[in-house]
Amino acid sequence: MEKRKLTKSEKRVICIMSIVIVVALAIFAWLTYANDYYKATDTAKKAMLGTGNVEVVEKEGYFIFSKSPTSSYRGKGEGKGIVFYPGGKVDEKAYAPMLLELAEEGYEVYLVKMPAKLAIFGMNAAEDVFKEASHIEDWTMMGHSLGGAMAASFSASHDEEVEALVLLAAYSTEDLNSLDMDVYSFYGTEDQVLNMEKYEEYYSNLPEDVVEEVIDGGNHANYAHYGAQEGDGEASITREEQQECVLDVFLSVGN
Repeated sequence: MEKRKLTKSEKRVICIMSIVIVVALAIFAWLTYANDYYKATDTAKKAMLGTGNVEVVEKEGYFIFSKSPTSSYRGKGEGKGIVFYPGGKVDEKAYAPMLLELAEEGYEVYLVKMPAKLAIFGMNAAEDVFKEASHIEDWTMMGHSLGGAMAASFSASHDEEVEALVLLAAYSTEDLNSLDMDVYSFYGTEDQVLNMEKYEEYYSNLPEDVVEEVIDGGNHANYAHYGAQEGDGEASITREEQQECVLDVFLSVGN
């Protein structure tokens, strides 16, 4: 039996249906990818509520941790700002407990929301923060893992605004030696996610007076509160102890 040929209208319908299916599959794949990230724990969510001294305000591209109007406490960070870039595929709110502590010290902290939770797509996000908070002249860039690498790249091209850079389990692919900038580098002895070969390869990009702190017993995930990270080592210290190490060094060494 001779096979019937499709009419133009039938071909058009099949073509449209094929496009719809492809688009639907692409949307499904994107939604699946976008929702596959490390979620903030209840501890982090509670920190997002702020304290008596610190209020947390949400903006379109970031959260602001700042001293509440009723607080009279003046800390070491008074009048200074911090922009924080979160790690790849990590809920930015997971960093709230540590950033809350910095805000308690008087820093105005801006926690950036990264597109698709990947700082590589928002490396220059701090530019919007600088414009928004023009009253601040002393800025520190801080980032974890991929966020740290992107914070370093941003700092390399904005050294006139950035006074300090804090790398948490991260390295800089940009040469920072000629810049007038304080640099801090932290990593844990149990970190199995940070590529140490790359860290050592790019270590010479950091200035000679870099403050490097190797956290005994620390791992990759414990700078934040999002649970265990795939492939990471098991920490022998608590999250709070690892974060306290970062805070102690940063607050005590010339900042």
